[in-house]
This record gives sequence, structure tokens and C-alpha cells, in this order.
Amino acid sequence: MTEQTTYYERMGGEATFHKLVHEFYRGVADDPELRAMYPEEDLGPAEVRLRMFLEQYWGGPTTYSQQRGHPRLRMRHMPFVITPAQRDRWLLHMMNAVDTLDLEPALENLLRDYLTRAAYSLVNAPEDRPDVTGLSQA
Repeated sequence: MTEQTTYYERMGGEATFHKLVHEFYRGVADDPELRAMYPEEDLGPAEVRLRMFLEQYWGGPTTYSQQRGHPRLRMRHMPFVITPAQRDRWLLHMMNAVDTLDLEPALENLLRDYLTRAAYSLVNAPEDRPDVTGLSQA
């Protein structure tokens, strides 16, 4: 990777991240357990926020910070109950979304590793709990 090339660019830029997040939310929409965590009727705003976050993380536009401030991923998710089961549902849909991308193996592995580590870091409850609250504002 040259100094001028970001992972965002190497992964395909906006088109790749749009597809990744759109495919992820298609899975969420059809998953009653995970969908229940998003109280907004329209998943569109959550899709935009996640796409902006991921684009910024990988070296793309800083729109997320401009609109929402510092990402503070863990802090933004603390108000929501996130169990290992919910993490696993999230990862299932996210990895299925990664499967739709045509990334070179090294970039795909890097993306999968980051998403897995991020998902594991957000778990804040040891078991499934009935008092799950929404994630849509993260």
C-alpha cells in the first residue's frame, strides 16, 4: 500500500461500503431477533450512520465525525444491552454481507478481523436478556 492509498480506496471506496452496509441491513430486516434491537421503523438512518462510520474508519470521508462527533464506538453502544447471542446474529449478517464483496483476500481478512473484534468489544451483557433496547442511535 502506498502512502497515498487508503484501505477505503483499496477496498473500492463508497460503492463497496454502500454494498456492505446495505447487504448487512437486508439481513437485519429479515432477522426478528436482531431487528427488534432497532426501534426505528426505517432502517435507512441506521444504515447511513454505519456506512459513514466504516468509511471513516477505513480512511474515507470524515462525514461521520462532522455530523456526529467522535465515533466513540463503545460509549455509543453502552446504553444498549448487547449479549453474545446478539453479537453472533450481528456477525452472521455482517459476514454474509462481506461475502457479497469482491475484495482481495488480504483486505477481506483485514475487514473480517476488524468487524469481529469490534463486535466482541461491544458485548456488555453475559446472557440473553428480555430488556433489549434499540441500537438505532449508535
